[in-house]
Amino acid sequence: MKPVILIPTYNESVAIVELLNSLSTLHNSRDFDVVVLDDNSPDKTADIVDSMNLTWVSVLRRPAKAGLGAAYRAGFAYVLPMKKYSKVVTMDADGSHRVADLPFMLDATDAPLAITLGTRWMPGGSVVNWPKSRQLLSKSGTKYARIALGIPLNDLTGGFRVYSSQLLEKLNLSQMTATGYCFQIEMAMASELAGATMVEVPITFVERINGVSKMSRAIVIEALWQTTLWGFARRLRPNADKLHYVK
Repeated sequence: MKPVILIPTYNESVAIVELLNSLSTLHNSRDFDVVVLDDNSPDKTADIVDSMNLTWVSVLRRPAKAGLGAAYRAGFAYVLPMKKYSKVVTMDADGSHRVADLPFMLDATDAPLAITLGTRWMPGGSVVNWPKSRQLLSKSGTKYARIALGIPLNDLTGGFRVYSSQLLEKLNLSQMTATGYCFQIEMAMASELAGATMVEVPITFVERINGVSKMSRAIVIEALWQTTLWGFARRLRPNADKLHYVK
């Protein structure tokens, strides 16, 4: 069994080519597959990926843009029934997640129920091309989520992760509805409720140079509000929370 990397895209025709070229170099020494989750990009991202003719890359074409969480859940539902992947990686298409950090994350643990988080806010981690205001927002968001949910992780909103397939199969993924930051927080919370081994690996996050960021004020507000609701629920009905997320 081998890992599979899920990469959601929407109008990433330039960045996805650069990322797949970088992954091609790594693929020379490690076996893995890639599934690009494209939300019907008007810039023909999916067609461009297909035209690269990489045998280890496939495209899951989705009908419309529906958010990061929806794309990843569709990706999980697509790859897990194949029963040929030991680990599932979530990775941004815009180059912010470095291919150079991926081997360390894949090798971090082989625990059967595990989540490995690429972490910016820990010793050895860093961020490139972010203003102080953006760094403060990210650090504050993770700190608030840690306190509200009682999960001792340093980067709950980061999207560069490795999930064991056994962990994903144990989660009620169809019961999850969060998008954006909320999806990352919800998945960390569900993983903790499932008793997963949780490993953090320092990464260097590089803010995109080309293209347009998908981050918005609405996503931040959604994450703050939803995390607050989850925090109250965990304190008032902890057992119900676990029954909701874990099979």
